Amino acid sequence: MRIGLMTSGGDCPGLNAVIRSAVLHGIKSYGDEFVGFRAGWRGVIEADYFELGRQNVRGISREGGTILGTSRTHPYNHPGGGPENMAKTLKRHEIDAVIAIGGEGTLAGAKRLADAGIPVVGVPKTIDNDLNATDYTFGFDTAISIATDAMDRLRTTGESHHRCMVSEVMGRHVGWIALHSGMAAGAHAILIPEQRVNIDQVCEWVEQVHSRGRAPLVVVAEGFIPDDAEEALAGKGQEADGRPRLGGIGEFITAQIEQRTGIETRNTTLGHIQRGGNPTGYDRVLATRFGIKALDLVHEGAWGHMASLRGTEIVTMGLTEALDGLKEVPAQRYEEAKILFGR
Repeated sequence: MRIGLMTSGGDCPGLNAVIRSAVLHGIKSYGDEFVGFRAGWRGVIEADYFELGRQNVRGISREGGTILGTSRTHPYNHPGGGPENMAKTLKRHEIDAVIAIGGEGTLAGAKRLADAGIPVVGVPKTIDNDLNATDYTFGFDTAISIATDAMDRLRTTGESHHRCMVSEVMGRHVGWIALHSGMAAGAHAILIPEQRVNIDQVCEWVEQVHSRGRAPLVVVAEGFIPDDAEEALAGKGQEADGRPRLGGIGEFITAQIEQRTGIETRNTTLGHIQRGGNPTGYDRVLATRFGIKALDLVHEGAWGHMASLRGTEIVTMGLTEALDGLKEVPAQRYEEAKILFGR
């Protein structure tokens, strides 16, 4: 078979490991040929691709980002998009199947195309770990590791200056990164989109810690909405796809803490460093296993399905289940972390 691979949406550590394992598995096990579509769905629509062989994927599993490039191009709204045009393009270039590697938006597009007859399978990726039907996505472990390391550093400077430190991490709709990195770094308060918390409570936790001579650490996800607000802060304009560009909640929380408690407080927004750089060993292994499974799904003709992690096993899951709402942080998980707040 002649198979095309594409990466779409935000970049993520581990994408290259998926590409490498799929290509090597296909060549060694099935005698397949591969092409790499550039810049996500745009490459599929415009037939912008290059041949992918062993030499192209050698050693790339340890590299962050994606050798294919990525974009947020919509497979239907982009000029020349839609299943009819895509089917003609794939046939003209003798491409038998597409492996779409991406998050919720990418997989939603893949499902819609598969329902319309396009031979496509999916690989779930997102640092946010917010996709249903898989226990973990690659990129998440790397993001936690980066954020935890940054918070460890913030705590040492906070202790030196007797300051409260606020760390804003990614998490538009869910707080998995904030929860895991905050717990790992020993945060004294963790604020996530799934849980409303008023500022007075945050200040109480901060004062409890500061009164014992410690430097409080507050971790907040970018999508956190304070108890008395109606929506997340989005003072950074809009993304290219029209979504509000979140950001600023860390600065807001910092100002509120300092104003209400008198404790000197500083904010650090970790931003895109959380999804850049080399993937952790865990993410390299998970991404590699996903790539192998996706290639097997192609040869099974399991269009509209994706690789998924259940426990320690890689299984097949329908894209319908993956897209059945976001995987939010359960209340009981937040209550576990909350036991340690303020302490």
